[in-house]
Amino acid sequence: MPTDTTALLIFLGIGLVAGWLASLVLGGGGLLRNLVVGVIGAFVGGWLLSAANIALPIGNALLSQVITATIGAIVVIVVARVIAK
Repeated sequence: MPTDTTALLIFLGIGLVAGWLASLVLGGGGLLRNLVVGVIGAFVGGWLLSAANIALPIGNALLSQVITATIGAIVVIVVARVIAK
């Protein structure tokens, strides 16, 4: 079971970093918001890149996941702002 906990913490860490990076690009922020946007962005980014058949040419898997989640988080923020208007 410790492996599951470790994987969950890594996933949440990736989401937090991705949300923070997206907030740097688009503004806004806050720890909880960054975490939520980053975690949702991880799923959205993974789905978008997969649907577009895009593989990031990055040798480091962790960095690739952070960039994918950041792309997704940016999309999530933009869509949320469009819906909110």
